Amino acid sequence: MSENQHEQRESVQDYAWRKSTFSNASGNCVEVAAVADGSVAVRNSRDPHGAVLHYTRPEIDAFIRGAKAGEFDYLTR
Repeated sequence: MSENQHEQRESVQDYAWRKSTFSNASGNCVEVAAVADGSVAVRNSRDPHGAVLHYTRPEIDAFIRGAKAGEFDYLTR
């Protein structure tokens, strides 16, 4: 792991991670965190030391609007 990757991994541990109250007890959930640079970080709650994806606010906005409109409901069936 490079020094920059190590620094990044340490900093994501300091993010204020949140997960949905609809998350089940087994921890199968996605966590999100607002980042100082304005992006939104996303990770798998079962793997807190794993990969973290960063999205722009407009990308997250488009996804949430689509989810609220039911565009992804087929994925839960």
